[in-house]
Amino acid sequence: MEGLFLYNCNTMMNIRPSKMPAPLIFALTTLLAYGMLVPFTGFYWDDWPFAWSARFLGPADFNPSFAPYRPFLGPVFYFTTSFVPAVPLYWQIFGLVIRFLLGVSAWWTFRQVWRDRPHLALLAAFFMLVFPGYSQHWVAFTHINQELIPFLFYLLSFGFTFKALHSQKTAHTVIALLLQLCGIFPTEYFFGIEGLRFLLLFSVFEGSPVRRFTKTLKTWFPYLLIWILNAAWLVYYYKFGAYASYAITATQSFTALDFLRDALDSIWKAGFYAWIQVLALTFDSPTAPASLLTFGLILLSFAFFAPYLKTAIQPNEGESNIGLTLILVGIPAILLGRLPSLAAGLPLTLQSSYDRFMISMMIGGSLFLLGVIELLVRNNRVKPYILAGIIALGIGQQFFNANIFRRDWEDQRNIYWQMAWRMPALEPGTVILTHQMPIDYETDASFTAPINWMYAPNYTRSDLPYLMLYTEKRIGGGTLPALEPNQPIYFNYRTVSFYGNTSQSVVIYMPRDGCLRVLDPAQGDMETYSNLPEVLTSAIPLSDPSRIIADTETQVTPMFFSEPKHEWCYYFTKAELAQQVEDYQQIISLGNEAASLGYQPTDQNEWLVFIKAHALTGDLQTAESISAAALKEDARVRRGICSTWRQVQSKNKIAGTEIERILLAFQCKP
Repeated sequence: MEGLFLYNCNTMMNIRPSKMPAPLIFALTTLLAYGMLVPFTGFYWDDWPFAWSARFLGPADFNPSFAPYRPFLGPVFYFTTSFVPAVPLYWQIFGLVIRFLLGVSAWWTFRQVWRDRPHLALLAAFFMLVFPGYSQHWVAFTHINQELIPFLFYLLSFGFTFKALHSQKTAHTVIALLLQLCGIFPTEYFFGIEGLRFLLLFSVFEGSPVRRFTKTLKTWFPYLLIWILNAAWLVYYYKFGAYASYAITATQSFTALDFLRDALDSIWKAGFYAWIQVLALTFDSPTAPASLLTFGLILLSFAFFAPYLKTAIQPNEGESNIGLTLILVGIPAILLGRLPSLAAGLPLTLQSSYDRFMISMMIGGSLFLLGVIELLVRNNRVKPYILAGIIALGIGQQFFNANIFRRDWEDQRNIYWQMAWRMPALEPGTVILTHQMPIDYETDASFTAPINWMYAPNYTRSDLPYLMLYTEKRIGGGTLPALEPNQPIYFNYRTVSFYGNTSQSVVIYMPRDGCLRVLDPAQGDMETYSNLPEVLTSAIPLSDPSRIIADTETQVTPMFFSEPKHEWCYYFTKAELAQQVEDYQQIISLGNEAASLGYQPTDQNEWLVFIKAHALTGDLQTAESISAAALKEDARVRRGICSTWRQVQSKNKIAGTEIERILLAFQCKP
């Protein structure tokens, strides 16, 4: 990663921005902000179910799939998945293309709005291109279709509205209306920003306030009709139709004080804090490699943009009160962008999946901050440096976000390969239960898609063969009624369904610092892991490792991931698999090989499988030595060590006296 970063930096240092056309600057900005780590990022969140559906069910499946949720979004997915294969790299590259188009489209749109202020159009477009409040760019399969493409349509609709004003051509108005339809109907995210068109129109018309309002309303009226039509559609779908997404809650639970508090919070986050949050995030660990690379990219971007903006910005361009105008447009634009998610009662938190709602506040946040700078910074020698600094911080924030998703992709690789090592094949109809996985950007529904991709690579439309469920979230609901035997499990996965039973489960556990393991009631795991959350330990009696096919000619291979280096978790998962078939010599061989390479576990419970293998093959001394070393490292492993030795005692009556001594030495209760 560092090598690619340095190569791109050296390339940038040899570029003279003042000689470059604006579209090329937009392309380079897109690469700096979003493209540096593209080869190391992949699928996240809903990307996996969407990619699985595109791969196995075909693009046409998206139309019935979205019918109960966002019926006008299905055609967007259908179109893009018809020419972009379900491969992570292709979607990340497609994301760069869409981002570049958004930047250029914003530039073109704002040039139609402010024809006599080209520098404002350029700056507003740069701010939108790197807008740091929105971190979901790398969830590309989902958010390109769900948000970025409809947003692109809406943005161009604004541009054609103003082009129609200047050209007086009805065709441009028709194009603007069609683009509005394509932007507002696929998703409710952009319902509020239609008001921004009114604000922009009012800001450019001249005359008395009454005259300006009359002209604005006359121009805006066709768009208002479509807005009203969309509102009626949303009300129907929320109240009477099949819409099953979010419920309108704000009118029931929000007070005037709540609205005021949320409004101030939205303005603060979209207009100010989002732009500087990278400093707070990196200063937490300033010497970490990711922080140092982020700092370096910020400095590089500043050095690139400062000279460019010095030549691109012309002094005394337009009216002096444009800053105040931008602020007065930006503030309501932020609030209008917040309206749909606020109505759904959803929070606005940065650096989380909820910052996807910032997409509809992007224009308002960018215009607001630009207005503040235009209003407060009148020195044309200083202004380019401040603007370059803002853009550089936005680029740095997006690179910081990219690195988070890079780490998540690497974590996914480790998880799926450990699954493959430990569970080389699974009986169809298996439910994989766990309370949660130690990863931030995937849910059980997210995991279900790649698990089916791995274990059923030749799937054709039928019942879903495999399902992962988080007991923490699902217990007591319709999907997982109770953690008891023979409970039916039904899970609707858009247009296909899973039918199973709690007695057809494999329970897994993966600590944040440790290896994936299959929990087995026959191995004493109820006692060993009794300190874990009850929603996990209560599931252990349901675990049936016999559903794992240990002796298989065709071992699963995780899609898109190269096999990681064989370190401790490889040897541990293979040892657990050998324990399943009682091949204790193989366990000892794996342990010896790992030790010879210097590998040791982080979680001392991972020694238990090796302790048991040595003890059951008669090497009590080695088993006792490993037990003592594990206890010295972490006293909390005592419960597991005692349970393991009791299992050995039950199978080795000959060495009963010696085992009693060992149990006593380790302070194991009878």
